Amino acid sequence: MSSENRITGHYAVPPELSGKRLDQVAAGLISEHSRSRLQSWIKSGALTVNGKKCKPRDKVMLDDQLELDAEPEAQVTWEAEPISLDVVYEDEHLLVINKPAGLVVHPAAGHAAGTLVNALLNYAPEVENLPRAGIVHRLDKDTSGIMVVARSLVAHTSLVEQLQTRTMGREYEAVVVGTLTGGATVDAPIGRHPTDRKRMAVVPNGKPAVTHYRLVERFAAHTHIRCKLESGRTHQIRVHMAHVRHPLVGDPVYGGRLRLPKGTSDELREVLADFNRQALHAQQLTLEHPETGEILSWEAPLPDDMIELIEALRKHAKELEQSAY
Repeated sequence: MSSENRITGHYAVPPELSGKRLDQVAAGLISEHSRSRLQSWIKSGALTVNGKKCKPRDKVMLDDQLELDAEPEAQVTWEAEPISLDVVYEDEHLLVINKPAGLVVHPAAGHAAGTLVNALLNYAPEVENLPRAGIVHRLDKDTSGIMVVARSLVAHTSLVEQLQTRTMGREYEAVVVGTLTGGATVDAPIGRHPTDRKRMAVVPNGKPAVTHYRLVERFAAHTHIRCKLESGRTHQIRVHMAHVRHPLVGDPVYGGRLRLPKGTSDELREVLADFNRQALHAQQLTLEHPETGEILSWEAPLPDDMIELIEALRKHAKELEQSAY
């Protein structure tokens, strides 16, 4: 098999992973592959440390060099399903889609079918041979917007590298509770919540996470913001905005109870009560094409439910402003 069709990579052990087991370090550095696959590569010698075959439980130290050189094989066993996709762009290497809110990305407990992966296997069967069916970054089930999927190993390797080096640009739009006075940066590490393993939280020993946000429009008691990520931690924007006491509207995990602004009209109360997902949309994606090197960018317009939410907040703010005179 030619080298260009193999799964390869070189990784240096960073300070925060020094002294940990090889399988743990591999999972942290090569997160686009499943833990079971990484384990099998370690045992087979496809994943080595400083050129030597090791056991999964062996400890690795700062600056040790992990080298991956493995043959691709069928990576998924899920079924293809004829689920419609909103395809924004496609070629032999890339598939860019606008994911609707409510669509789960990966099959998991409680969602064995009806996911984006099932749809991809039907639309582009070749992704069966790629790690995680070509998905290199995820959106939460109830987050809408732009996602890129690799259709080739060349693309997969390039996209993972762009994510790791933070050269892939991702911007999101969100509506948060409270009135922000200006943009800012949240630089706070994220990891599993210490007592609730289903949630993420800002924790001292978490992975570095940086979110930049700026104001788009301020309402009476809410703010429409645009966020740019430097990292891609699970639930990052949701956790960071809740951390600075401005949780996303409708967030069922980090938003707390419904808070209604003073003088809320019946119309706005109904819109806020019915908005039962986090008000978060992946609006723009910019990356370097894995084959041509061309810088490409795509945008996905706000979905109808967020447009309705913003219009209701804007109308309420104007009504309050007019009643003050």
